Amino acid sequence: MITRRTALGVIGSALLPGTLRAADREPEFFKSQLEEGKLPPVAERLPRMPRIVKVASMGRQPGKHGGTVRTLIGSQKDIRLMTIYGYARLVGYDETLTLQPDILESFTSEEDRVFTFRLREGHKWSDGSLLTSEDFRYCWEDIINNEDLGGVDTALMVDGKGPVFEVVDTLTVRYTWHAPNPDFLPKLAAPQALSLVVPAAYLKQFHKNYQDEAKLEELMKQNKAKKWTSLHIRMARQYRPENPDLPTLDPWRNTTKPPAEQFVFERNPFFHRVDENGLQLPYIDRFVLNVSSSSIIPAKTGAGESDLQAINLDFTDYAFLKDAEKRYPVKVSLWKKTLGSRLALLPNQNTGDAVWRPLLRDVRVRRALSLAIDRREINMAVFYGLATPSADTVLPESPLFRPEYAQAWIKHDPGQANALLDEAGLSLRDDDGIRILPDGRPAQIIIESAGESTLETDVLELVADHWRNVGLALFIRNSQRDVFRSRALAGQIMMSIWSGIDNGVPTADMNPGQLAPTADDQLQWPVWGAHYVSHGEIGEAPDMPEAAELMRLLKEWRHTVTTPERAAIWHKMLSIYTQQVFSIGIVNATQQPILATTRLRNLPKEALYGFDPTCYFGVYMPDTFWLGEET
Repeated sequence: MITRRTALGVIGSALLPGTLRAADREPEFFKSQLEEGKLPPVAERLPRMPRIVKVASMGRQPGKHGGTVRTLIGSQKDIRLMTIYGYARLVGYDETLTLQPDILESFTSEEDRVFTFRLREGHKWSDGSLLTSEDFRYCWEDIINNEDLGGVDTALMVDGKGPVFEVVDTLTVRYTWHAPNPDFLPKLAAPQALSLVVPAAYLKQFHKNYQDEAKLEELMKQNKAKKWTSLHIRMARQYRPENPDLPTLDPWRNTTKPPAEQFVFERNPFFHRVDENGLQLPYIDRFVLNVSSSSIIPAKTGAGESDLQAINLDFTDYAFLKDAEKRYPVKVSLWKKTLGSRLALLPNQNTGDAVWRPLLRDVRVRRALSLAIDRREINMAVFYGLATPSADTVLPESPLFRPEYAQAWIKHDPGQANALLDEAGLSLRDDDGIRILPDGRPAQIIIESAGESTLETDVLELVADHWRNVGLALFIRNSQRDVFRSRALAGQIMMSIWSGIDNGVPTADMNPGQLAPTADDQLQWPVWGAHYVSHGEIGEAPDMPEAAELMRLLKEWRHTVTTPERAAIWHKMLSIYTQQVFSIGIVNATQQPILATTRLRNLPKEALYGFDPTCYFGVYMPDTFWLGEET
């Protein structure tokens, strides 16, 4: 049995050693609400056993309450960043990527089959209502198992079967599977976490099983919803918190209803974490998110319009941002991106072109394309020599890293590339030296891009020269992201450029699904991915032996119990993925600029930066960031 408990302590009338008096622990932000009796005192707002975050033991400085942080976002949808940054999860990762309870007081796992969750007594939603097992029951019975509202997530299915859910008592729930489900806890810790708990007391007013029919009709009319299900879905959205009235467990709650050009997130008065001095977290009172065009966010950031910025910044902005340090009280750090490859070329195994499809499915062709690329030149010209030439694979920071994965087919060897292309049946060339396809066409590879980064264009111009040297012509086509992905799924894309695997720092206990066709936005095999996510309703099952083997190994991983078993499967999958060159990596370990006001404390100078699993800033606990004097 695996048991996880977090550091506990009682924060009430009796204080922990070294903590402050109750009156001194109140944020100034709530002073007027406390005086007017609209909020109870902090001792009554916290759970009986809050999560104690020992800030000093993290190598940081315990802080103080107050202040506003401004940041820039590229669209209204990006308010989801506050859910990611806040990183309040039932269970979550720490900086070492070890799982631990967060919202939960504790959990137990028996053979990764039986998971028992214990809630914190007195833990409240942001509106002051109690968090109880009823919030889990409502989510399970009335949302997940209501086909019109939810449907059972793949992470909850083992061999096509979901778990048995039990309410043990007011503060305890249990999920039991017939076989191991090692994916369960990591999915709860994910950037877009598996949802198991919602504020039932609030949401029942929008559910036909709990609301009077006439009242429900009136609510639908008020909110311009044609169906009660669409109304419920809109009001219940947690990941992108567009409903200011929806109670939350996050450190900050949205106070602005879209559409808007500015969104204000204010501290959650009932947030469940405190520091070692008894101060309720978060330290920062308010985040203000200003919507701007993505293309001008670097310029606005360099003009002093953001207090904390990473989204929509790239390494190409670094010199400009560093120069801003001379004019504004800001500082710029560089964190290491966790992507398996900063940019990757993705030959579409499902392309509709009847001539290119068998060629791109020929491993000799994929290896030749990789060997023809001069990664050292790209690194020096585009990344100033600061990146690492590598296949699209895990980084040295991952316990699963092996040098042979990173080195697979990345040596610049035009001679071997030419030989492999000849062997694959592309030995004939035209007068310009371009190879001739079996149907007589010149071997022209069209690489499609979402056109969101000049970095892509810079890299592709160099790759075009490298491939020209082995008789292949490269052309670039740009399209909008949504169109781009739709075209890929329809087989209209031959090859695309995107980032490599999202999680370059996995542990064996994390799902290896990124190495297999498991999503329709995996541009190297979108049709196979669509088949997986739709449970076979659309798309096609992999008909390529190596891809089918990756799917078999993924299924095997999902039935494992021990970490060594999982690690062995990971290594088999990493070997297949890199040797088959399903994704042509260029460089990894690239740098992400992080700009922050000089007043911001506890932001690490160096760290890992990525969506999954670090949740950008999330695992570094932005609720412990605070604002001091300018330096």
